[in-house]
Amino acid sequence: DVRHTLTPDISCDGRRDGEGGDLILIDLGKGANRLGGSALAQVYKQVGHHAPDVDDAAMLKAFFSAIQDLNQRGLLLAYHDRSDGGLFATICEMAFAGGAGVEIQLDELGADTMATMFNEELGAVIQVRHTDTDEVLDSLRDAGLGKHSFVIGAPAPDCRISFQYDGKEILGADVFEFRKAWSETTQHMQSLRDNPECAQQEMNSRLDADDPGMNVEVTFDPDDNITAPYVNVDARPRMAILREQGVNGQIEMAAAFDRAGFDAIDVHMSDIISGRASLKDFNGLVACGGFSYGDVLGAGEGWAKSVLFNPRARDEFEAFFQRGDSFGLGVCNGCQMMSNLHELIPGADLWPHFERNVSEQFEARLSLVEIMDSPSLFLKDMAGSRLPIAVAHGEGRAVFKDNEQQVLDAGLVSLRYVDNHGKPADTYPANPNGSPQGITGLTTTDGRFTIMMPHPERVFRTVQHSWAPRSLGDQEWGEDAPWMRLFRNARRFVG
Repeated sequence: DVRHTLTPDISCDGRRDGEGGDLILIDLGKGANRLGGSALAQVYKQVGHHAPDVDDAAMLKAFFSAIQDLNQRGLLLAYHDRSDGGLFATICEMAFAGGAGVEIQLDELGADTMATMFNEELGAVIQVRHTDTDEVLDSLRDAGLGKHSFVIGAPAPDCRISFQYDGKEILGADVFEFRKAWSETTQHMQSLRDNPECAQQEMNSRLDADDPGMNVEVTFDPDDNITAPYVNVDARPRMAILREQGVNGQIEMAAAFDRAGFDAIDVHMSDIISGRASLKDFNGLVACGGFSYGDVLGAGEGWAKSVLFNPRARDEFEAFFQRGDSFGLGVCNGCQMMSNLHELIPGADLWPHFERNVSEQFEARLSLVEIMDSPSLFLKDMAGSRLPIAVAHGEGRAVFKDNEQQVLDAGLVSLRYVDNHGKPADTYPANPNGSPQGITGLTTTDGRFTIMMPHPERVFRTVQHSWAPRSLGDQEWGEDAPWMRLFRNARRFVG
């Protein structure tokens, strides 16, 4: 059940759901603290004699079952394994994930603090509410893990990581100092492999002490099902879920439009070219994302050429675009494909061409976008919202024939990347592809056709997000995430 997914994310002030949190180490190494083969040994150019091992398979099985049980009962707030880098790396990574300070007491774990902090024995650190700590420890005790489970500390409000033993701090610094050291190796590798300027920009962003972290602003009620008036209508409008060789996002896209009340129909380009299917039989179409033609012909450009250079396909698409009641969405490869068909789409003259990311890499991440005020029927009543969205593309940089200001002045920009302060993103990684002023979505003058590089179909449910806020004002995010409104807007357009 993906609704019970756990992450290492802990809160900066040590509070979740209105209650404080404790950190518990479950030591499956039973205090052996073997350092052979560890990252610490490598630092000292050693291999060591004794490496961690599974000495008690039954205990490992009991641990797994106990964690599943605690999670199902809603008693775990965060989870991170210990066996890659040791307790030090585990605590630091949990602190980084939450932008949190953490205070750790090592007294119960033995006098050899070096071995305690850096052994890579099996084990995990969990965060629980302070009010649930006794119940969790009782459950671990019942599973035979009681002697090896220790309350080692809690999140702290000062954004400082501190390891203490015998009443003294033996290692401590600001979270950002640890994160700088943690990130340096990645930065050096990234500078050699990718665009070095982007590598430096990402490093700078990690060390911004004023960064509030990813946050949202929703200007509408995501729980308001605007398609409710059409629930009892027998007809479900037909939506062509269009794909080409290499496209892989059609199932998620179909699921989103199906939930919004459409009859989602799988349509391959070969169906159009052969005449097995005709776009005149559909209310709308969506060109899906993936790796059309393996991205070897300029991502979606090869897909567009299969339309432009085939008389039957060209006539089908041109007739569809010219209809006054038709509408369409292009996402990722579909965005690139439709941008190359701009000559066939009324009101799309100012659309850009999409080229290789400035980072010189395929970007797969959760990014923050602002929904702009535009004619787009898909984004109606959503303007001003700032939402996280999935990004997965290697060629998403918008390149305009003249300059981007013309399309901005025309009000045709529907989405743009923003940083965590809500400002247009002009640096990496908040702007993952280098598009000017963060532009990543556009629409036509009448709003019937919209293209965007990010993937709303990958985040139309709250559980699809790799990160989502725990609450929106006083309301918990429900089953439907805010992006579900985009698909419901299309259903409202059809009527």
